Amino acid sequence: MEVDNIKFLKKLIIILFLAVSISACNTTNRAIIENFTVSMNSPQVVIGEVEIQFETLMGLGRLRKQVVPVIYFSKEDAVCLRYKYEFYTYNQFWNQKGRAGFINALKKYNEDYDARNLQQSNRRSLQKYGTVRGYLVWQQLSFTVQAFANMNVELGYIFKERSPYFSVYQRDAEYTDERARDNNRVSPNITMYFTRAQAAELAEIFEQYIIPDTNPPEEHEEPKTPPVKKNEIPKDAY
Repeated sequence: MEVDNIKFLKKLIIILFLAVSISACNTTNRAIIENFTVSMNSPQVVIGEVEIQFETLMGLGRLRKQVVPVIYFSKEDAVCLRYKYEFYTYNQFWNQKGRAGFINALKKYNEDYDARNLQQSNRRSLQKYGTVRGYLVWQQLSFTVQAFANMNVELGYIFKERSPYFSVYQRDAEYTDERARDNNRVSPNITMYFTRAQAAELAEIFEQYIIPDTNPPEEHEEPKTPPVKKNEIPKDAY
């Protein structure tokens, strides 16, 4: 009996050791959330513009194309996509890690596209190529509350009208004003749709700013209002 008890204790110790080891490994491999912030008063300069498709009000109807200025904030080394959606202006910021994540995700999407591995019925396609951490500043009017918070940005793809689009899914951001609860804001989840050519244009800009210039622009240049273009939504044949 004593021998059996000793064997049982040895097995129990081994099981506990393995459980602790696995738990430690999972903790080590768990993604670490890296927040960052950007000041709207920091030096900024327009470095280009890209076309992006957005859903219409309440998600009804066809997609609408928008020409979005791309702005570089040199102090924080952040690239901003400034766009309008449902009466609000959004400043979506990408740090170096996020920009690298976008480039890598687009590469994987192109590989799946060429191999015809995209699935219309895949419910998790919006998150297929990973998640990066972003920073969001949003405001309705110049005299209303300017909200800001970190949020997750999921990279993947989605089909719309039988055509695939590379997608950037901006998760909700929660702004809390400790001085006035009435100022608290939560941004909506927003999907950005890119054709491969449009995503490639943004990836090229991101790639240029992966390693910042030793003499980044310090001038403050407000983005010009982009010209109005016909809402001809480009599509990728698939």
